[in-house]
Amino acid sequence: MSERQLNSADSIEAEVFDGRICSLGEGPLWHPLRKTLYWVDLLNNKVLAKGPDGTQSWDMGEMPSAIAWVDRDRLLIACESGLNLMDVNSGAKTLLCALEPDMPGNRSNDGRADPWGGFWIGTMGVNGEPDQGNLYRWYKGELRRLDSGMTVPNGICFDRARAYGYYADSAKNIVYRVLLNTTDGWPAADAEVFMDLSEQALIPDGAVMDGQGNMWSSLWDGARTQCFDPSGTEVAALKAPVIRTTCPAFGGEHFTDMYVTTAAVGLEDAPGAAVANGVTLVYRNAVAGQAEPAVILPM
Repeated sequence: MSERQLNSADSIEAEVFDGRICSLGEGPLWHPLRKTLYWVDLLNNKVLAKGPDGTQSWDMGEMPSAIAWVDRDRLLIACESGLNLMDVNSGAKTLLCALEPDMPGNRSNDGRADPWGGFWIGTMGVNGEPDQGNLYRWYKGELRRLDSGMTVPNGICFDRARAYGYYADSAKNIVYRVLLNTTDGWPAADAEVFMDLSEQALIPDGAVMDGQGNMWSSLWDGARTQCFDPSGTEVAALKAPVIRTTCPAFGGEHFTDMYVTTAAVGLEDAPGAAVANGVTLVYRNAVAGQAEPAVILPM
């Protein structure tokens, strides 16, 4: 997205992509082979989809929180119990890797595939207990903890050009940046604070990088998805007609559409509101994005 286009982002209006109300919509993923958007309604145990096959829904039997694609017919779904492989044709799921079986009070939260075929996933207390969360990377069958003492790990995204990984702790209003090894994607240094948003009282939720290296972060209770340039400066925003924007994803034929999940939990719609909290939004031809990489399963 050019500087001129960034400056015009405020004028792009959101459309309702899917009107199903999510208590806590999260984890949107555009599947590049199926031309379908997948996302979760975390608190209602559901994975949702909309694409050429119409609208779909799967009950996971536990809280799902994040999605990646493996191939045309299989998704990686992060759930309370761990990382699962789901067949989109049958709905069958198979556990690939348990997450914190010794911490039954924790659940998975935000996650995203990295450019090397790994998958990063955060965990947190079911009730948001302070400092109970952790950040992990699953790669070639190995689960390794990358950070700990977090409260609400979020905003996992990757800048392929500069080989950085980013993640946030929403409860602390902080976005971190970590240098990655260009060969295998493991951290090559300690994480550092990239943005401290506490003075602005901004709560960073899910995030994604566009094709120019800008970060787009959906702000919880901020009614927008904010664009930060590589220096951390606010340069644009896509405003939402609902309060709790949760996570963005690029999609569409040329990855210029931005999809944003939202949440209805704890909110009441204003009388006569044109758009209900908890729907899934789309901003058409808004930002030059990029496809999400596939997760590579161990041989």
